Amino acid sequence: MERAEQEIRLNRSEMKKVELIFVPAPGVGHLVSTGEFAKRLIHFDHRISVTILSMKWFPGFADAYTESLAACEPDRIHIMHLPQVDLPSLDLYKLSPEAFFYEAIQNYFVPVRNAVRDIMSMTSTLDPDSGSVRVAGLVLDLFCSPMVDIATELGLPSYIYLTTNAAFFGLMLYLSTRHLQNSSVFEYPKPETGNTDLEHLIPGFVNPVPSRVLPSFVFNKDGGYNALVKIAEKFGLANGIIVNTFEELETYAVNCFYNGQNPPIYPVGPVIHLNSLSHPELDQVQRDKIRKWLDNQPESSVVYLCFGSMGSHVPLQAKEIALGLEKSERRFLWSFHMPPPQNDAAGTVHYKNPEEMLPQGFMERIQEKGMICGWAPQLEVLGHRAVGGFVSHCGWNSILESLWCGVPIVTWPMHAEQQLNAYMMKEMGLAVVMKLDFRGGTSEVVTAKEIEEGVRQIMDAGSEVRKKVKEIAGMARKAVTEGGSSFNSIGRFIEDMIGNT
Repeated sequence: MERAEQEIRLNRSEMKKVELIFVPAPGVGHLVSTGEFAKRLIHFDHRISVTILSMKWFPGFADAYTESLAACEPDRIHIMHLPQVDLPSLDLYKLSPEAFFYEAIQNYFVPVRNAVRDIMSMTSTLDPDSGSVRVAGLVLDLFCSPMVDIATELGLPSYIYLTTNAAFFGLMLYLSTRHLQNSSVFEYPKPETGNTDLEHLIPGFVNPVPSRVLPSFVFNKDGGYNALVKIAEKFGLANGIIVNTFEELETYAVNCFYNGQNPPIYPVGPVIHLNSLSHPELDQVQRDKIRKWLDNQPESSVVYLCFGSMGSHVPLQAKEIALGLEKSERRFLWSFHMPPPQNDAAGTVHYKNPEEMLPQGFMERIQEKGMICGWAPQLEVLGHRAVGGFVSHCGWNSILESLWCGVPIVTWPMHAEQQLNAYMMKEMGLAVVMKLDFRGGTSEVVTAKEIEEGVRQIMDAGSEVRKKVKEIAGMARKAVTEGGSSFNSIGRFIEDMIGNT
């Protein structure tokens, strides 16, 4: 009798159709990663459909991506645009992007709660065998983790989707624990004042982590630290943590969290936008020009430089990059983003093109050995046979794309958790260190000599880093194929999620 009941329950589980409600943060890196994971879920299991609650803050690339996402699977991915809410002052963003995000997300609590109730109302049924759809839970971006309270209120499971790595989950656990004992912000090391570089025992890291490579928000007294503490405190209430990483890359960290003391962890990466859209500022002519130039370069001869959507440099730094590249005598493709206009006092120089910021005669001297472009199709560039190294800001999406393509990185972190990512890559032997603790928006300048040395090291064909990255590239591709570690982890997540419904 007991066995027959088990079989009936299994059959019912097979029949269940479920809907997950995703609440991504509207930043491009967060939105695209979340959307690609949603696509992977519905392709994995025919029982799943997805509704994505879209917050619209600023127009741009995110709009084009959302439209493409809805068009690719119109029957199983639905976009629900949330009403506009008042956003915090941009003055807060200047003080702390994390505090701005946290406050903005708080203003979305009522629209999100109302949307989830409406979806639950539309999909509810009293007959579990009817085959109709049931809402199985909320999948929340890390910035939206406070919305686990909405899930709890409505009787739904909640899951946090980390667009970064398992080591960052360790930092969140550490932040919560430390705050109970010491609620003050972290002190940034300043040896000249006697403030030494303390080390922190953070779960997921083999070695103690120095303060200087921690994310800027832990030092931020203008709301950044408090915002992340509040975000971190909600992680323990979730039913699971979904992470854009794979076991073979973060073996130690992932094993640390398979301990039953924390919510279950599901490594599902690398989640990459393989069929990426062109950026609005990248037209087909530019794309063809970049591809044609790369086609004419020898194999593994080009170093690619890109610093993310927020990565721009002041003229002094741009000159140092140019001089470092020239002295390295290596071929290069430099994705150069102009600095945003400044509301400074009169007399500020606003440059109209990159050449105005570079050393005199630089473009003539490099001739065909280098190319400067604006936006570039990054994954396409990294996957090109001519590219052999990547000078990167160490955003997690860029790291995963680089590993996927087997291209080693030179670390030049600038914002958010990029310093911690760079440190992690160094610890794993998967990157050449140029900088670990550089912070965007400061007066610090990376010298031409440092850039030259970093480029020379990464382009060394016999380097140990290059060999390791090639091995990881094979593991990354295997992880997401049938029977791979991330493939199996997605299956485990689906069965656990349906079991929680």
